[in-house]
Order: sequence, then structure tokens, then C-alpha cells
Amino acid sequence: DDLDIVKPDPTIFRNFTDDLRRDFSREAEQFLSSVLLDNHSVTDLLGANYTFLNERLARHYGISGVVGPQFRKVTLEDKARWGLLGKAAVLMRTSYPDRTSPVLRGAWVLDKLMATPPPPPPPNVPSLNTQSGTGQELSLREAMQQHRANPACAGCHARMDPIGFALENFDAVGKYRADDNGLPIDVV
Repeated sequence: DDLDIVKPDPTIFRNFTDDLRRDFSREAEQFLSSVLLDNHSVTDLLGANYTFLNERLARHYGISGVVGPQFRKVTLEDKARWGLLGKAAVLMRTSYPDRTSPVLRGAWVLDKLMATPPPPPPPNVPSLNTQSGTGQELSLREAMQQHRANPACAGCHARMDPIGFALENFDAVGKYRADDNGLPIDVV
């Protein structure tokens, strides 16, 4: 839902297009329809080893052998792409225009998949500080650790952050990555 809310920064995500956004939606719709209407196990929502791709989306995912504009069922070799949490629609919807968000991703999983939404953030939560006291750029994990040092924030983040960090190998438009701005990603 609301995939149009996220407008990826075109200076960061140069290859992102509205056509790709529509492909994200179509993949999610066809995947969910397949699981629900074909009477698959509910566990397939998280662990199905297939999806529905056209050439453009397959190229975005780094998957070869899919040619043409039509969507078709494709078996996925990469377990990171299995189920809903490997779909670009979910990954983009739970990101900011210029970066991922372990908090948004973790909160989405808690709310939509586990039916245990976190409470709303307290008023006047400061922006995430991505610079150390010496001005050095912090990784997203380091910045989040600094943020969680505040006892008012620590309780909810202890539930959300580990879930969100498990999805950090995907950027804000669902492309797989091993590092973030040259800093290695720690998903554990």
C-alpha cells in the first residue's frame, strides 16, 4: 500500500523509474495472489522461493534469463529474495527517499506480519545523527546505536532494529548491496 509515497532521490537512485515502481507493485500483487488464491501455506508469505518478474525487474534484481515485458513466475536461487521481505515494493515502502530505515522496516514487520505494532515515537525525537563527535561519518548501525543510548528510545528500538538490520543488504529501492557508502553492512 502507498508505494507512491516514497520518492527515491534521483541523484542517488539514477536508474529508478516510475515504470520500475509499477513493476514493484505488480510483482507484489502477483506474488500475494499466488500465495493466497492458489491456497499455499501462509509460511510461503515469508519463505516462498519464487516470484513474478519481467525483464526490467529481473535486471534490477540482478537475475538473468528473463526476457521481455511480460511477468512470469521465476524460481529464485538467492534466499535473500524469498518471500515478501525480498520484494522491492516492501523494501522501498519501508525506506526514506535517500536511504534505508531499519526502524521503518522493523516496525513494518512488527505491525503487518506479527500484528504487534510498536508504539508511536515520543514527541520531539531528534533526527538521526550520522556524524561522530569528531565529524567522522558513522555507519547506519553506529548512528542507531548512538540513538538507542537514550533510555526513552532503547525499549522500542530493541524490538525493531534487529529485524530492520536483517534487511540492510537491500538499498532503498530493493537492490542487493554489500556496503553502504563504502562502509560494510552488518546484518546481524
